[in-house]
Amino acid sequence: MKINCCWLYAISKYGYPPSIADTQRALGEMAALGFNAVELEGVREENLRAVWAARADLQMRCDDLGLRVINFCPVLPDLVSADPSRRRAALDLFRLAVEVASFFGAPMVQVNSYAPPVEFISQTPYGETLEFSRQFDVRIPDGFAWERTWATLVEATRRCTAIARDAGLLLCLEPRVGELVSNTDALLRLSQQVDDPGFGVVLDTGHLHAQKEILPLSVEKLGQRILYVHASDNDGRDNEHLAPGRGTVDWKGLFGGLRRHGFDGYVGIDIGHVPDLDAQYREGLAFVRDAIDRAEGITPRSGPP
Repeated sequence: MKINCCWLYAISKYGYPPSIADTQRALGEMAALGFNAVELEGVREENLRAVWAARADLQMRCDDLGLRVINFCPVLPDLVSADPSRRRAALDLFRLAVEVASFFGAPMVQVNSYAPPVEFISQTPYGETLEFSRQFDVRIPDGFAWERTWATLVEATRRCTAIARDAGLLLCLEPRVGELVSNTDALLRLSQQVDDPGFGVVLDTGHLHAQKEILPLSVEKLGQRILYVHASDNDGRDNEHLAPGRGTVDWKGLFGGLRRHGFDGYVGIDIGHVPDLDAQYREGLAFVRDAIDRAEGITPRSGPP
């Protein structure tokens, strides 16, 4: 297993999304923390196009710092819009994001499932700001149909998977509290219905632990569908993203399960919105390195699980 720095570091330090100038600064700070692999994001059309325009400068910055971009995440909520014209426009932007990912040599492009089309009375999940520990109160609008909403997500994921595959990339999706896919079984159902080897999942420990998941069991359910891990900790009551080791995640069971299933991908340190950000990233990096080393003695299973 390998370790990278997630883009939540830059968001926590510079806002959502960071400017291109702040993106350059964040990359330098990630390298200074001891990382040699990172994520990048493009948040909605304006920021995605800004990253595209700055791609050569950003790649030069990464080269100078010895950084590899291993995942690019375009944040495009209209991919699951009920409006077909908005979905088509979002797919065009996704194609641009795939070009960005290919330019950086990233093997993966990541999407989210985004908020359901209901009326959020007080706070909306991951809207103009990226915050955790929120309470969502909703009203179900007239005409809402869950199966239609789910079918839209499945079709959008299939299309994105095909676009990524044509560029030689894998597509992965992250579960997040408050979104259409927020737990292990929703990840599993989506993966089964997309039914494409080019699609896999992000095992996000912070969000899944806040959903009261038993994370070693999540690994058993998802198995080789896991393409990527986001590593953060909390107490299981909300989706805080603390340094691994500061909460109640069963890290020994988690890494043991990943090792048994032959996972050899990236584990992203995904800490955010904490007062001692740099210190927690250093702490989390050391903790995850040690957890990976301890799991190395576990023999992977031979053949299908």
